Parts: sequence; C-alpha cells; structure tokens
Amino acid sequence: MKTGQDLIAEAKAKITEVSVEQAKAKHGRAGVAFLDCREPNEFNLGRIPGAVFIPRGQLETNVEARIPRDQDVVIYCATGNRSALAAVTLTEMGYDRVASMAGGFKAWAMGGNPIEG
Repeated sequence: MKTGQDLIAEAKAKITEVSVEQAKAKHGRAGVAFLDCREPNEFNLGRIPGAVFIPRGQLETNVEARIPRDQDVVIYCATGNRSALAAVTLTEMGYDRVASMAGGFKAWAMGGNPIEG
C-alpha cells in the first residue's frame, strides 16, 4: 500500500521540475502558460500574475478549454507537491511541455517575485 508521499515521490520522478528562477525566466513569454492548481481560498490570497486558475480537482475537465496542448505549461501549487501530481495528469492527457515549479507559490513569494491579488 502506498502513502501520499510515495505517490508524490513517484510523480516527481516522472516529470520535469523547474526552479523558481527557471520559472521566472519563462514568466510573461509568449507561448508559456502558468497554471495555478491550488484551491480557491489559496488563489484568492495571491497568485503569480497572469496565471490560469484551475484547481487540481477540476483539472481534467477544464484544462483543454483553457490551455492548448502546444503551450509550455508551468504548474504550481503551494509547495510543489500537488503541482507534481497535476503535471503527471497533463502529461497523460497529451501535454508534452509541462513542468512543475519546485517549492511552489511559497518559494515564488519568498523570492520577492511579482504577486497579484
């Protein structure tokens, strides 16, 4: 039987993770979508400017209408665990340029990067 931490570790082994610095270098570039997969209460407290908001629980049913498969996607959550699981999901759905931001929104904010909301 697997624990939640086991599933997260397996997900992180399957995906690409980018650092906050790497994500910041992509932010605002054409063809790059930032996807916030946190819960509404977290999103309402602050977010990366321009991020597409789709909670992880609604990802499979909403992402195709909001983000084209040919875009680069940087997914983030609060600390980088849910976004790793979401990156696996998108990869399984045929998105092949997906990365999870290590450290999540917490690391983004602690690095003094732009926040809206």
